[in-house]
Amino acid sequence: MGLVAPAGFVADQSELDLILDTVRAMDLEPVAAPNLLSRFGYLAGTDEERAASLNAMFARPDIAAIFAVRGGWGCARILPLLDYAMIGAHPKIFAGFSDITALHCSFAAMKVPFPTFHGPNAGSSWPQVAWSAFRQMLFEGALPTYVPPEGRADRLVQREGRVTTFSPGIARGRLAGGNLTVLAGLAGTPYFPDLDGTILFLEDTNEAQYRIDRMLTQLRLAGVFERVAGLAFGQCTGCTNAGASYGNFTLNQVLEQHFGKLGVPAFAGAMIGHIANQITVPMGAEVEMDASQGSIRVLEPVVA
Repeated sequence: MGLVAPAGFVADQSELDLILDTVRAMDLEPVAAPNLLSRFGYLAGTDEERAASLNAMFARPDIAAIFAVRGGWGCARILPLLDYAMIGAHPKIFAGFSDITALHCSFAAMKVPFPTFHGPNAGSSWPQVAWSAFRQMLFEGALPTYVPPEGRADRLVQREGRVTTFSPGIARGRLAGGNLTVLAGLAGTPYFPDLDGTILFLEDTNEAQYRIDRMLTQLRLAGVFERVAGLAFGQCTGCTNAGASYGNFTLNQVLEQHFGKLGVPAFAGAMIGHIANQITVPMGAEVEMDASQGSIRVLEPVVA
């Protein structure tokens, strides 16, 4: 398992040791890219160093899978430096989330001919729910159906894992998307993927409601939502404006304004995003979503 740091850096050797031990606990042998402990401001080395490490990891015949150690910021800076023809000629499992969305999207835009996986980074906390979803997808070749979990609290009605359906229905298509901030930042560039007929999923963290509104508006004005077959909004962790008055829109009100009249199935509540118990989903693979149930069903095998 190759470990890469295409965005933020690993803080110190003790954090790297924890990441290495995490991968070994998966019964995999970690192979660390040379820039994991490099520092260039808030990045894990210069753009050239980070791109070279990722290119080199894809070129290695002894590496079957590549894991981002963390997100942060910086992946978009290296997109022009990646060798997409070489990467496409060396199919590997590639996994990560958050800022890694830029790499998932650029691979799709540049027609890299294999799916990538939106799921925990190697440096994530890996509770059992997240590990089980990752293992089923990538180790066992399962075709899972993901639904929000049942609430575990002692309450009269479920409060955790609730689904908000903006437009009911069932849709099929290739899965695409990722972090909303990163996706919006790629709009209008050569690295923005073709979203025609896709099931688009979005997630974010620590963004006030008005910023979520602004980024969704950007995508809407770019015609993105007119082209998708369905939309699943995941988790928006910490997405509140602490200084807002009573006149502020809630997050669900913002989402309703954007997704309620799309004319395609749309829901919020998928267990995708900056949460410990996130699922792993195959980007570029054919899936079916049910907006009333809040489910995403994988329809085709994605690992050999």
